[in-house]
Amino acid sequence: MKRILKFLGWAVLASALLVAGAIVAVYAFSARKLGRRYAVSVQVPAVPSDPGAVARGRHIAETRGCADCHGADLGGAKVIDDPAMGRLYGPNLTRGQGGVPANLADADWVRAIRHGVARDGHGLFLMPSADYSTFTDEDLGDLIAYLRSVPPVNRASVPVSVGPVARALLLAGKIQLAADVIDHAAVRPEVVKPGVTVAYGRYLAIGCTGCHGPNFSGGKIDIGPPDWPPAQNLTPAGDLAKWSEEDFIRTMRDRVRPDGTKLSEVMPAAFGKLNDTEMKALWAFLRTLPAAATGSRPPAGK
Repeated sequence: MKRILKFLGWAVLASALLVAGAIVAVYAFSARKLGRRYAVSVQVPAVPSDPGAVARGRHIAETRGCADCHGADLGGAKVIDDPAMGRLYGPNLTRGQGGVPANLADADWVRAIRHGVARDGHGLFLMPSADYSTFTDEDLGDLIAYLRSVPPVNRASVPVSVGPVARALLLAGKIQLAADVIDHAAVRPEVVKPGVTVAYGRYLAIGCTGCHGPNFSGGKIDIGPPDWPPAQNLTPAGDLAKWSEEDFIRTMRDRVRPDGTKLSEVMPAAFGKLNDTEMKALWAFLRTLPAAATGSRPPAGK
């Protein structure tokens, strides 16, 4: 009996050492990925300062989810605070205490927004720049104009602390830094004019791919906590095939589907602020998608 207990004791110890070793390895290799520095060539668009540009930039910020991570006042906000995923807060983007430095250049804004790279060269963990890298120069210039106009908020930015599950997902390629996904040398945004067109809808829909996948088939959202519900299938294989344009716009704005069920809180409310032209263009694009089985999105980075 003593020999059995001794054997079991050694087995438990060995298992504990293996688990500890695995955790150490995950933290070591993920730290290497998180600490990587990126040298990118930044092309700075014209940044206007007139009231019209600032208003357009504000609309872009309000409809592309900036407030979801940075707060309604852009002074920073909690995104995820979970032992498994980490303590992930959007930083203060204003010039108040704890915010961006007074000498932050336009190139620094472009580097962060379009390339997902911080001023010091490290990849930004939260920033969904893969969605923003295709911003037209006009949209990006207007957005920076607005960000420069935001009143200062005195609030300390909370340092990003990546948890063990998020680190493991990072190593597995389920979560990827935008800086690793973007082809920095090939960032050449096309000119897309606003209008009720499929082309403009496709341009807007890039902001949906982070959760719904590059083919919009939905399914499990790897970038969020394990308890997040799966993203809906936006192709004709999903419920949208039964909806009208009016159903789609009402659902986006009221957050209630035609069948009376509510949209998940994970779905950014910001998209409900799209104007009529944007809504109609987005709907026109979604109607052109080929049917795809739910969750049949290509692997991350493909």
